[in-house]
Amino acid sequence: MTDVSAPGGLGASPGDSGTVRRRGRPPRTESAGTRDRILDAAREEFSERGYEKTSVRGIAKSAGVDSALVHHYFGTKEQVFEAAVEVAFAPALRGRDAVLDAPVEEVGERMTRMILGLWENPVTRTPLLAIVRSAVNNETAAGVFRRLVASQLLRRIAGQLDLPDAELRAELAAAQLVGVAMIRYVIKVEPLASADPEQIIRRVAPVVQGHLTGH
Repeated sequence: MTDVSAPGGLGASPGDSGTVRRRGRPPRTESAGTRDRILDAAREEFSERGYEKTSVRGIAKSAGVDSALVHHYFGTKEQVFEAAVEVAFAPALRGRDAVLDAPVEEVGERMTRMILGLWENPVTRTPLLAIVRSAVNNETAAGVFRRLVASQLLRRIAGQLDLPDAELRAELAAAQLVGVAMIRYVIKVEPLASADPEQIIRRVAPVVQGHLTGH
């Protein structure tokens, strides 16, 4: 992801961390870098503090910009969170196509590999932790997460099943994988936390397949 530091704008003043906080709207050529820097800061803040304790001011300070720029690019804190979730969830949406294109008898393993692969990768695990921790503790954050997961992932997978109760089947499969992720990566219960990923896939994928297709 782009991480470009924009030159100082009007009224720039040193922040508490020693970085320069930029006031006002940046030049158009710098907008993408500034927006990405705010998103990076938002993911870090949500990950460390959770949704409730994160503030737009804190995100702005971490990004080295004025709070007005955060509002300019994203609006409210909920909208910042939603934008951060969409970026963090993008690899899952790309991987979704591999699941949708799989033969029906392989969809369980493809889905299991996709979800666990995101958690195994440190680059994607950090923002996922921010999302999960925020969603568990705050209904607003949970609503944002539900909308994205339901509309962009589960309904698409359910649409490919062509079976009764397809949406329920997709949700049960997702619940199985979310439970594994919570215990392994968030709560870190042993021995699951240290188990070989391939061993987990071998054991979990048939269960996910059973939820999706019944066999």
